[in-house]
Formats: sequence, C-alpha cells, structure tokens
Amino acid sequence: MPGFDLLLVNLLSPIVLAFVLGAIAGFIRSELELPDAVLKLISIYLLFSIGLVGGRELAQVRMADLLGLFGLTAAVTISIPFAVYLALRRLGGFDVANAAAVAAHYGSVSSVTFFAAVTFARAMNTPSEGYMTAVVAVMEWGVIISLAIARFAMGRQGGDMRIGALVKDTLRGRGILLLTGGMVIGYLATDRSWQQIAPFYEQLFRGFLMLFLLEMGMTAARQVRQFAQVGLFMTGFAIAAPVVFGLAGVWLAHMIGLGVGSAFVFGAVCASASYIDAPAACRAALPEASPGIYLTASLGVTFPFNLLLGLPLFHEFAAWLGAP
Repeated sequence: MPGFDLLLVNLLSPIVLAFVLGAIAGFIRSELELPDAVLKLISIYLLFSIGLVGGRELAQVRMADLLGLFGLTAAVTISIPFAVYLALRRLGGFDVANAAAVAAHYGSVSSVTFFAAVTFARAMNTPSEGYMTAVVAVMEWGVIISLAIARFAMGRQGGDMRIGALVKDTLRGRGILLLTGGMVIGYLATDRSWQQIAPFYEQLFRGFLMLFLLEMGMTAARQVRQFAQVGLFMTGFAIAAPVVFGLAGVWLAHMIGLGVGSAFVFGAVCASASYIDAPAACRAALPEASPGIYLTASLGVTFPFNLLLGLPLFHEFAAWLGAP
C-alpha cells in the first residue's frame, strides 16, 4: 500500500478519529468529560485484556524461541533512557532532574500507543504476535533505569530515590501488575475456560479503546496549551525521538527475525512515551522536575505524532524491510 494511502487509512480509522474528536472537544473547551472512575475502569480493562490475550499466545510458543526478543527488549529498555538523558543534558542543557524525568517517560512505554499499534497491524492484515505484550511489561522498567541515573548523577542517598523503593512502586503500578498478571492467567487458562470469557476481552476491546482515546484527545489538547514551557528544542526532540527510536526498533526487530506486524509493534513501543505511570513516579522521586516539560512533551507532542503519523511510518518501514 502506498505511503499516502496508508496514512489516509490511519487518519480515517475510528480509533484515530475518536482521538481527533476528543482533541477538538478539548480545544473548544467542551463540557464533554469522562469521569475518573470510568477512565480507570477502561484503563484496567485494556491492560488486563492485552495481558490475557498475550498469555494465550505465549502458551502456544516455546520460550526458548523468544530469547532473542527478550534480549533485545532488555537492551532497548536500558539504552533508550541513557540516550535520552545524555541528549538532553549535552544538547539541550537540561538539569539532571528534568533530563532524568524526560528519560523516564521516553524510556518507559505508552500502553495506549501499543493498543493502537496492535489494532493498526490487524487492520493492515499483518497482525502481531500476542507475546509482544511481554515486551511492554519489560519496557515498563525503563522508569527505574532513568530514576537510577538521576540518583547517581545527583549523588543522593536514601529517601524517595532509593532503588528498592522505586522497584517496589513500579511493581505496584497497574501497568506491570495487570499486564504480567493477565499474561499468567491467559497462559494457564484452558481452551474451554478461555472461550467463556473471550467475547468480553476480545470483541469489546476496540470499543473501549475508542472511548479511552476520546479522553486522551481531550487531555492532549489541554497539554498543547503549555507548549511555551516545552520550548523549541523540546518540541523538536519530542518529534525526532519517536522517529529515531521507532525506526531503529523496527529494524532491530526485523534483524532478529520478527515478522512485519511484530516488528512494527516493537518499533511503535520503542517510539512511545509514557504519560500514565511515569508521571506518578517522577512526581514522587523528582519533585523538582517540571511536569510542564515532561508531560507536555510525551502526551502533548509525541503521543499525537505517533498516533497520527508515526504508526503509518513505522508500518511502511516494516513492510519495506519484510518485502521479498
């Protein structure tokens, strides 16, 4: 499919249009809003659903066949936070706290971007493997890597920056808990027991995702108003980083033998930036860092870019690499 047609298909997809509708509602200050309790419920459903389906897929493969993928994921989880931190410190002139906070967001992942990438891959008839959920669970640890960088760079001892406390808080986060727990349940479920719950977790997934993206559009629109705090350098970084990390992720995944759909999803995950779990960790461990910088960059710039333009770009690259 030509690049422009692919872009058009993405822009006209229901999930992207739901995000755009939410953004319009946010810009015109509409009264439309989803209650926090509803948003939390939808988020739990999406994470748990992806975990369960991923566990079902894991049960169908040999773990030995995934060693290359897990090795690559671990390497990327360590490399991206270091790369972001060094770029902001040396090129952007950021202080340690803000550089580490941004690194935590880009070193971690956006689960919603992952959901959108999986849906996009299916729409392109290049579905990814369900075990890609494990990649997301592992890359959630990028937050720990980034905050550890800050701890050593700032020479802090004890307090909220203790690595043990950070690990515990990460394990308590709903992302890792629901994804990992869901994978275990899905892995252990029998075919008969899975068929009893499959309609709820498979057939309703896209509808819930549209509702969540509607709210994300409104939230992103509010963040866009804070562009002045981000600055020209950070705006450029928030666009360049996903392109570099996304294309590199697709290429690396292709090199270890992943198919078009899985390589595309891996690249999309590498390109994403967290804006749910990472902000909470940074507010607790790096209170001196500015949310106007790291949250506006990740949610106000990178997330819309990936959803509107990044996904078609990464899929086109994955398809080109995988062409015979």
